[in-house]
Amino acid sequence: MEPSSRSRPNPPSSGSLSGDLGARFRAAIPAGVDFASLRFVEERTQLYTLRNGVLEPVEIGLDAGVMVTVHAGGGLGYAATADLSAGALARAMNRARDWALRSSSRAVFDPRTISMPHPKGRSQTPVIRPWGSVPVEERIAWLRAVGDRLPADPRIVEWTASLYALQVDSLYLTSEGGEVEQRMEALSPDVNVVAFAAGVSQRRGTGSRGTSQQGGWEVVERAGLLEATPRIAAEALALLDAPECPSGRMDLLLDPGQMMLQIHESIGHPLELDRILGDERNYAGTSFVKPEMFGTYQYGSELLNVTFDPTVPEEFASYGWDDEGSRAERAYLIREGLLLRPLGGVISQARAGLEGVANARASSWNRPPIDRMANLNVEPGNSSFEELVGMVERGVYMETNTSWSIDDSRNKFQFGCEFGRLIEDGKLGPIVRNPNYRGISSSFWRSLKGVGNSNTRQVLGTPFCGKGEPNQIIRVGHASPACLFGDVDVFGGGV
Repeated sequence: MEPSSRSRPNPPSSGSLSGDLGARFRAAIPAGVDFASLRFVEERTQLYTLRNGVLEPVEIGLDAGVMVTVHAGGGLGYAATADLSAGALARAMNRARDWALRSSSRAVFDPRTISMPHPKGRSQTPVIRPWGSVPVEERIAWLRAVGDRLPADPRIVEWTASLYALQVDSLYLTSEGGEVEQRMEALSPDVNVVAFAAGVSQRRGTGSRGTSQQGGWEVVERAGLLEATPRIAAEALALLDAPECPSGRMDLLLDPGQMMLQIHESIGHPLELDRILGDERNYAGTSFVKPEMFGTYQYGSELLNVTFDPTVPEEFASYGWDDEGSRAERAYLIREGLLLRPLGGVISQARAGLEGVANARASSWNRPPIDRMANLNVEPGNSSFEELVGMVERGVYMETNTSWSIDDSRNKFQFGCEFGRLIEDGKLGPIVRNPNYRGISSSFWRSLKGVGNSNTRQVLGTPFCGKGEPNQIIRVGHASPACLFGDVDVFGGGV
């Protein structure tokens, strides 16, 4: 998503509000404040689900409102309202100022020491065929086409096909003339199949809506789930008769679908700067990463290169500016295994004295921005998938996360996958079910011994990242190639 100052043929609804809302915002700013901002967000969602051939009621959502932020007297305060009238905005501003003044004696930092951005510009998801232009009949026909590609096998006891559409329009204004409009459009097609026989149940699917991307109907075509449905069903059935995954220390080859979870839990969350500073300890825990590690700590092997990149046009968490007004730019967090910078927005950067990225994000208009991963990607290497397999004498190939557990410092973890295949003497072998592995984040990435090339890379994402008090569920993107790890503790059985 490239920020642009050019006008758009179809501006978001916030564009029609910017003049009037901007005037009301400026008129409502109380005297004596050091900084004020307003963030308007309008979110529209639609969910179509076909379960075992039966269309469920279509879920339609519309949510809109504003969050105002005030820095005053050495404190910081927020207030939110769904009422956009001049009187409501003035009341919200006064509440935010009062909270700022009350918090000043207890604040962990002085916002007067921070230079907040005052950006201007527009950004918009590139869309070829907007969701709104697709007839309802065509949407439902796609769902039914998934069912038509499933075998008539009584062991398939449940299947679902769904389409989740999301459109978010936002307007960000600041007390010193900042004005940013953004429109994000995304689609999440999803297919899941459950097979059951002789007391054994196995699932195959896309894993937490893993095919989520920005764009219009073209996302459905890029995901290729119609073509993949027969394979998904065949694998679910094959898993019923497959042996359990063997246990022991061996090589582990992960597909991009499982790499998405591995990146998310053992790189993304540990590098969130507010967590490192202790802000999340009461709810989601802390991090094994400490501020002094940046610039010196070997997070992974020299093959590990991780970027924060909210500029990838189709990736699920792309944007032009974050919710504190910082310009979105690609940056290396880890380069050749060396830890370089955290996931911290402008406020956290000032508190920690570390250079971060534009990742202060809020899940809704009624939530304040906090440090969140957005698009967090492992950069491709040079190995083909066949070459990665050929490097393995004894190991397991795993696809698609099905379970996860990680401690409150985001260090010790245990993950399970839907699908596995043995690798012996450089060749893919038989299917195994219930493959799992465990490790420690601070050493696991150093065991990285092979990184797939761009042909193995997939751009994936999920709407289900949770964090914060009160909780915020937000979308994230993860692009990754297949990756090979050595000497991993692998085991079988349900977890």
